[in-house]
Amino acid sequence: MTLEQRVDLKLTQKLALTPQLQMQLKLLQLPQLELSQYIQMELMENPLLELEEEEQSLDLEKPFEDQEPLVIDKIEKIIIDDYFSERADDGRDLGYFTPGIEDKPNFELFYSKRTDLWEHLIWQLRLSNADHRIRLVAEIVIGNIDEDGYLRASDEEILKLADTDLDTVKAAVSLVQEFDPPGVGARDLKECLLLQLRALGLENSIVASIIAEHLEDVQRKKYEKISKRFNLSVEDILNAIKIIEKLEPRPGRNFAVVASSFPIPDVYVKKIEDEYQIILNDEGIPKIRLNNFYKEMVRAKRLPSEEKKFLKEKFRNAIELLKGLEQRHRTIYRVTESIIKFQRDFFEKGADFIKPLNLRDIAEDLGLHESTISRVTSNKYLACDHGIFSFKFFFSNALPSKDGAISTSRVKELIRKVIDEENPANPLSDSEISEILKKEGIDIARRTVAKYREELKIPSKALRRTKKY
Repeated sequence: MTLEQRVDLKLTQKLALTPQLQMQLKLLQLPQLELSQYIQMELMENPLLELEEEEQSLDLEKPFEDQEPLVIDKIEKIIIDDYFSERADDGRDLGYFTPGIEDKPNFELFYSKRTDLWEHLIWQLRLSNADHRIRLVAEIVIGNIDEDGYLRASDEEILKLADTDLDTVKAAVSLVQEFDPPGVGARDLKECLLLQLRALGLENSIVASIIAEHLEDVQRKKYEKISKRFNLSVEDILNAIKIIEKLEPRPGRNFAVVASSFPIPDVYVKKIEDEYQIILNDEGIPKIRLNNFYKEMVRAKRLPSEEKKFLKEKFRNAIELLKGLEQRHRTIYRVTESIIKFQRDFFEKGADFIKPLNLRDIAEDLGLHESTISRVTSNKYLACDHGIFSFKFFFSNALPSKDGAISTSRVKELIRKVIDEENPANPLSDSEISEILKKEGIDIARRTVAKYREELKIPSKALRRTKKY
């Protein structure tokens, strides 16, 4: 084989994303809260940007060249000198960064912090008289307990982390399982419930036997089967199950810090006479503009080259951000406008009239790429007279029906409605729901009903039964 060198000319097509396009794509995808945080960060890092409500520090009536030349070094010196003179006059430590005049703190700041589950368990461990080696391993056990109170590590995994023997690991797990709340440190629901019964002194009761041997039958409400197994009446079994229902399947629940989150609409749609008005929600989003002082500095001839290069780069970034925000607003507006056009029946009559729609329909209508529509509709919400809806709500596939194609979103709502109206003592199976929908002219298979029911987080027939004996 011979080696040779040669020059070849090859023509290829390659997609290159410019920094400006990358920023536009990023801004399109950001939800309301993250957009606000992103702009705040840019305000802190880029001197060419300022909030609109801020006053201009530059005398715009006077040409910049006629003003005293201010270079970066001098600006920094003025700011630093003013800062330290202000802080030194009142005799405080110059390293103290709070403002000279302080508002009175909110009394809520003095409320005690709510203890979380891990702090609660560590506190009990500190009070324990267990052997030092066991307590060291117990800290590892507590570190592997999730917010629901379940231990998410096997003995073997803890053994590797603790570098000890298996008996010590088992002793540490047993120690933590004795702590409050009852049931903490269990590895599954059955163990969790049995630990709670042990704390109540019922570890040898019929309730414990039912949990140990027939927990799945309890979930499926097979009470007759359980009564035959223990040779007890159904009434006795139901009394035992009442005790089980009072146990806590998530022992860490009371220590969880629950953060209430409500979707913030990105767009409001209001009907005025016969037309729909689209209002972009800019509440909480900082309104920014170019800072005239630094903008004029970019044009200054007497500015040192390094400072001028820095300001020009920040100027370019600021322009790209402002253009990107404008492009984001325009694109969201156009997509909303197109959704209204395709889903006008929904806005007129409600969720029962939602139509099949996909990203391609909107993309072709607006002359944009599907990926752009996907970014616009991701993590964004629309508020109208019928409520607040995710943009994704308006997109769904079609199923055949006697009246033509029907949206899968509409089919899911019909499934929910059928289940809500069923007899709780004799719930409908997926096959029966399928037959009911077929009578309504919707051709849907049993497996599809099961799939949509699971997506709606609705239990199966066996778990929905609430028959009273």
